[in-house]
Amino acid sequence: MLALPVLYIFEKNRNIISWSLAFLSLLKGQSFIASFGFAHLLILNSFEDSVHGVVRFKFGFFPSIRLCFAEKRAKGIKASGAKTGLEIWCVDNLQLAPIPKSSHGKFFSGSAYIVLNTVLLKSGLPQHDIHYWLGKDAKEADSALVSEKALELDAALGSHAVQYREPQGQETEKFLSYFKPCVIPIEGMFSSGVQFNSETYEVSLLACKGDHVVYVKEVPFSRTSLNHNDVFILDTASKIFLFSGCNSSTQERAKALEVVQYITENKHHGRCDVVTIEDGKFVGDPDFGEFWSLFGGYAPIARDLPNRIQKHSEIPSVNLFWISAQGELCQIGTDSESLKKEMLDAARCYMLDCGTEIFVWMGRSTSITERKKSISSIEDILSSQGRSKGTHLTFLTEGSETAAFRSYFDGWPQTVEQNLYAEGREKVAAIFKHQGYDVKELPDEDWQPYINCSGTLRVWRVNDSELYLIPTAEQHKLFTGDCYIVQYIYPGDEKDEFLFYAWLGCSSVTEDRSEPISHMNAMIDSKKGAAALAQIVEGKEPIQFFSIFEKLIVFKGGMSSRYKRFISEKTIADETYGEEKIALFRIQGLGPDNMQAIQVDLVPGSLNSSYCYILQTRASVFLWTGNLSSITDRGLLYRMLNVINPTWQPVSVREGSEPDDFWIALGGKAEYPREKEIKTYEQDPHLFICTSTEGRHANVRSKQYALTLGMKFLETDILVEGLSLETPIYVVSEGHEPSFFTRFFAWDSSKTRMHGNSFERKLAILKGQMQKMESPQRSKTVGTNRTGRSVSPGLVSNFEASRSHRSSSQTPIARELFPTSPDRDAASNGVSLNLYTEDKDESLVSVQIEEPRSTEKLSPMKVDGTEVGEELETVPYECLKVTSNDPVTGIDTTKREAYLSHEEFQEKFGMTKKSFYELPKWKQNKHKVSLHLF
Repeated sequence: MLALPVLYIFEKNRNIISWSLAFLSLLKGQSFIASFGFAHLLILNSFEDSVHGVVRFKFGFFPSIRLCFAEKRAKGIKASGAKTGLEIWCVDNLQLAPIPKSSHGKFFSGSAYIVLNTVLLKSGLPQHDIHYWLGKDAKEADSALVSEKALELDAALGSHAVQYREPQGQETEKFLSYFKPCVIPIEGMFSSGVQFNSETYEVSLLACKGDHVVYVKEVPFSRTSLNHNDVFILDTASKIFLFSGCNSSTQERAKALEVVQYITENKHHGRCDVVTIEDGKFVGDPDFGEFWSLFGGYAPIARDLPNRIQKHSEIPSVNLFWISAQGELCQIGTDSESLKKEMLDAARCYMLDCGTEIFVWMGRSTSITERKKSISSIEDILSSQGRSKGTHLTFLTEGSETAAFRSYFDGWPQTVEQNLYAEGREKVAAIFKHQGYDVKELPDEDWQPYINCSGTLRVWRVNDSELYLIPTAEQHKLFTGDCYIVQYIYPGDEKDEFLFYAWLGCSSVTEDRSEPISHMNAMIDSKKGAAALAQIVEGKEPIQFFSIFEKLIVFKGGMSSRYKRFISEKTIADETYGEEKIALFRIQGLGPDNMQAIQVDLVPGSLNSSYCYILQTRASVFLWTGNLSSITDRGLLYRMLNVINPTWQPVSVREGSEPDDFWIALGGKAEYPREKEIKTYEQDPHLFICTSTEGRHANVRSKQYALTLGMKFLETDILVEGLSLETPIYVVSEGHEPSFFTRFFAWDSSKTRMHGNSFERKLAILKGQMQKMESPQRSKTVGTNRTGRSVSPGLVSNFEASRSHRSSSQTPIARELFPTSPDRDAASNGVSLNLYTEDKDESLVSVQIEEPRSTEKLSPMKVDGTEVGEELETVPYECLKVTSNDPVTGIDTTKREAYLSHEEFQEKFGMTKKSFYELPKWKQNKHKVSLHLF
């Protein structure tokens, strides 16, 4: 068993630290778990020259107690992985030699390397990824050695790492992302006795590919090496020429510029002219002529073959094989038969063949010998099959499965730890105190809004197709039956920044939910798209939303005309809040600058011992304090009371001592949750890259398309995290990134202050022309809202003026950015996400997407003006409705109405199909929504 060994301690009369020190001598560079019945002590690897232990309870992670030991450890590959960052070894005379940090990124094509990357997760535990890099001229013995040592290193780290095979020239994006800006292999072999001096200078031609990481390869110094799709760097003694193929992307050129800067600094000591040559542009520039003269004069570059643009119409089949003890493959399943996790046996090794990517899964009960045999067999089999060198091999131990691997199995179960953190913390803290130790708990995670909260807030309520500006004194009051647009303008580094929210009450009607999007889009268009925007649903608000309001009350009911009509037609009682009614409010928040009162159902089950409540009756006002609520919660209780109604004279009630009137108002005494409600903690972020199947450099072309991708990502849930479809989705534009987005990156704000695309900005920096491209300084703000908040009113006035002009001259065409229909097929708009690869360190995942189908192709309206839908089968209305009990299948769900007969269409819509399709898209959607066809 390669799982961490467990040492069970049964002595009850000694404290944890004494136990730990007693068996410290048993460590010897290993990782293991000491179990105390109620707690686990996870002994990690050494940090430099000592061993650190972190107390981890069976109830969850307890960050308040950390044990540190001072046991000297032997150095070596098995003692690695304790410090974050990269550790690299190279084979030298069949031994692994460590590579100094100053030489990280320098790889010899005749050698083989092991690269270990370690990151520290928010849980406090390390995460490891192991890569073994094989130079194209590496000896077979060296390649076999790093393969074996990578497996041994994984075992020493607890068999939780993911291993990647990295052939030279076919490296994964994950591997290349470690080395900025690129990896340029050096001819020859590594030798630990040779110093890494700068290579002898010679003219070279490098081909650069990649939008996100750059693949650099030296190619023959010949005109035939050039093409229209890539970027090339010609490095001469006096100048560096950057040749950009006409089909290369801006991002690809920008990445190549980083390589140019790297070469300038490392080979030319920072003193070298840089010249850019653009493919297809003939100019009389002397640099242009000099570039081509080096190739013997200008001549046209040959056209590339059509297969340069990759198509993904054919999805390779996925096959699962069991690897026998003799190294033979025995097929046990395919994706067409629905792969299940239950097919994997902990005592065996398996190969999942996905075409261009191979996964080798090794069960927990397998030995290192069995794993080495399986890996060796797979490499031999792939070689005998003549598989492409670009086939990626990833090795996984049971329990360390990546999202890419899990995505091929149906219903892969989520691994959720028991979240009994508070109970375990209290028990262990009590034991420590009993032993005479002064235990102080660390405070809960410091929640920060990561946004400047001194800006100006404006709120509009949607009513039919109109927007009504809420007076400043009332804009902190929202109703669950209404939808709102929230505009927040706050001072950024150099200019005012704009943030928009579409807030959808959980009881709002479908027709109202589509309105905020079109209006918000018009506001953003008036600012030329220079804003961040998001749609949020009541109950799923991010911390930034609460922080910009500071104090917020969410009432039941609504003021919208559509909401009023809906409850009237359905004979539903109007719950809209009024001071004469009985109401129950749950009080929550993080402090005086972030507090909320949420009106909840008037039943005992709405109570929770973790919160404080305000119960408003016709005769009294009760302040109910839960037994598990904090001092902060109780302080917010009185603050929110003054916000709701400062004239009330409350009666304070502790949980368990409620008067009869309290329970009578709630409809009688009954059970309610009494356990401590545990706050969720921010998880480690993941970054995904979306690439198009329609071309190498297709871009996300609109905010609508971006939001559609976001919704599809939530539906796919490729990380198997149980994502809610109501999770807020932000659309952020380059150059206008909010601080709560940039905090996840090592962000250089100076680059965002420059105009132009990424290539132009980097070229300006490289040539020392940053000053010429900087955007103007942010002008002083005018106007005030509340204390400490001020902002320029330009956007508001521009929007109001444009809105007024449109209302008098033409009907606005609203673009629906956020799918609101329960019909997920329609909402996806033809977009599909396919997981390509994963980077657990940088959290980088490439996802292939299909372009949304053209709206012209989707439209059933013919060019010659004939009636729509004649070419489609006719389907009854009752079978076309989204809510149908007998739904039709096999139709295009984005145009359900097109399948209606002309007679039924006229009856339902009150117009002909031709008249309907001449309406603006937003009006079409409104009609379809009202008839449950959208």
